[in-house]
Amino acid sequence: MIAEAFAAMPEKQLAVIGDGPDLDRVKALARGSPNIRVLGYQPTEVLADYAARARAFVFAAEEDFGITPVEAQACGTPVIAYGAGGVLETVVSSEDPAKRTGVFFHDQTPEALSDAVREFETIGEFRAEVCCANAERFSIGNFEKHLIAAVHTTLNTSNWGCA
Repeated sequence: MIAEAFAAMPEKQLAVIGDGPDLDRVKALARGSPNIRVLGYQPTEVLADYAARARAFVFAAEEDFGITPVEAQACGTPVIAYGAGGVLETVVSSEDPAKRTGVFFHDQTPEALSDAVREFETIGEFRAEVCCANAERFSIGNFEKHLIAAVHTTLNTSNWGCA
């Protein structure tokens, strides 16, 4: 679906990294669309480099959490995402550029994604530091801090039944 949307927007560039069951179909679309590059599986360093240099990360899946949109934001990159599942908790769509980390589309169609790309380009600035700060909410350190605080709160407020 992403490749189909970008095939219809030849002025936009798309780099597809990864593999999967639709890879052959994406490659076929890319052969007829010079704006789409299919890189296949890449090592983490290459993926991180592309994510850091990308104008946006496009995510069209519905997942319970979805780590890749968070990883993109950790690189300072905003997200254009299908607005369902975990991205509703990990990507912030806001009028305020001090909070905004992405935009959503609500139908898994090339047309809806194309509309979201156009919205992304007209909405205003996306700040890398805002994306990074948002991703930090899901860091290991932040998880540990909140887990320890929850344990302390529980231990300090529990009635252990001692008389």
